[in-house]
Amino acid sequence: MIRANSHRYCISAMCAVLKVSRNRYYYKEKEPKDETALEEAVQTAFEENRSLYGSRKLKKVLSKKGVILSRRKICRIMKRRGLESVYTHKKYKSHGKKCNESAIPNLLDRQFDGHAPLAAVVSDLTYVRVGQKWQYVCILLDLHNREIIGYSSGTHKDALLVRAAFAKVKVNLVQIQMFHTDRGSEFDKETV
Repeated sequence: MIRANSHRYCISAMCAVLKVSRNRYYYKEKEPKDETALEEAVQTAFEENRSLYGSRKLKKVLSKKGVILSRRKICRIMKRRGLESVYTHKKYKSHGKKCNESAIPNLLDRQFDGHAPLAAVVSDLTYVRVGQKWQYVCILLDLHNREIIGYSSGTHKDALLVRAAFAKVKVNLVQIQMFHTDRGSEFDKETV
């Protein structure tokens, strides 16, 4: 309508009457550019690098070939083409059972007083600073009289440390009725 009457009336006056901005009247929509060549370049660079590279490394590879693209443009092309780096995939890592989720019941139930000799022995591992180095200590404690019946120390927190503590116990281990720990992995492992 404005174009048909542009020879009779002022364009800005017709735009004001029809409540159309002049920018809208003069706006010409651009034709979308054909980007298949760029998409092909990104895809071939991606495949040449064994589907490992992401947008940052692809940008460097493409710039060496003379194709200048921004990282955002490369990301859009990769998303459009369904290209995804192998490293961005989440890999499932199976985790072992956590030590405090084992099916062993808590028989002691924080009742630390009033036990007969060797009725309940508790143990834990801790670390202490000796000189300039850290040492680990395993202590076996009889709850009857809070006596340390076995101990060991070493540079590694492992099952051998626990075994050494049991080796220092002077009574027969069969006499111990209940053994209680925080169920750390050092108490679950077997030693050779």
